[in-house]
This record gives sequence, C-alpha cells and structure tokens, in this order.
Amino acid sequence: MTTARVDGIFRRVDAYEYAWCLRLNRGCQQRRFVRDLFATVSKLGDGAFWYVLIFLLPAIYGETAVMPSVRMAVVGSVGVLLYKYLKSRLVRERPYISLAGIVPGTPALDRYSFPSGHTLHAVSFTILAISSFPELTWLLAPFATLVAASRVVLGLHYPTDVAAGAIIGATLALVSMAVFPV
Repeated sequence: MTTARVDGIFRRVDAYEYAWCLRLNRGCQQRRFVRDLFATVSKLGDGAFWYVLIFLLPAIYGETAVMPSVRMAVVGSVGVLLYKYLKSRLVRERPYISLAGIVPGTPALDRYSFPSGHTLHAVSFTILAISSFPELTWLLAPFATLVAASRVVLGLHYPTDVAAGAIIGATLALVSMAVFPV
C-alpha cells in the first residue's frame, strides 16, 4: 500500500475517532490526578514494570520461571523491532499533533502513533506471564488495561493504535507459546 493511500485511510479513521480522543483526553486536561495517574502508569509501561517483572519471576518462582522470562524478553525484543518498523512505514501522526483540542499529558517517546508499542508489550507480557503464573492475573490484567487506556487518555494514541497494539501483542505472545512451549 502506498504512503499516500495509508495517509488517506488514517485521515478518515482519525476523523471518526476524534470525539473519542477528545472526550478521553479532556479528563486528563481537567483533572490533575487523572493526568498524574495515567502518566505514572504510562511511564511504568515504558518498560520499567516489565523489566522488573522479567527479572523478579525467577527470583520468586525459581527455575520454573527462567524459560517464561526468556520468552518474555525475546517477544519484547521482537515487539520493539516490529512496532518501530510499522511506525516508520505507516507514519500516522499522534492525536495531539493532528487533532485540535488534544493536549499531550506526557511527552511522546517517538513521533508516530501506529501501533501502540506500550499496548503491544503490555498485552504480550501479560499473556505470557499469566500463562505460566495465572495467580498474577489480578495484578497484570488491570495494569495492562490501564497502560492501554493511558495512551489514549494522555493524547498520545488513537483507540485504533491501541487496538492494533493489543492484537499484535497477543499474536506475538500466542505464536511464541505455540512455537516455544514452556
């Protein structure tokens, strides 16, 4: 697909998603505690939370957690390469750049928005971790949901960026589980 065609598709989708983006971002603009909460969650979703989890699993669960942690690290690395490639090719501007009234609640890590790398990693790591340690679901599922929501609330992503990140993250996790069962 040509860049012009992709750009045209994104413009139509952006217009459709504008009301959602504005409504969700308004809470970030009007309530400091909302902005601070989602900015903190987003910052943890930059990687710190997931890196700590990868290293803590073997410390908590012993040898049984080594391979799940290795798989998480490999999927995380593949995820970074994939979302950076897609962003460089699809070049969708972030909502706060393209849409009037959207204010970023925190600085973006890079220029383009599609797909959401934060969501990709939150979903893939959550699926991988709870497939081996289901007792962590109570912590990881809500955190991953907050990470995904934070990206739209903070004006950094469109809902479709987050949905695409979630689909890609889930696919990476499920493929890795099928190819490399633990």
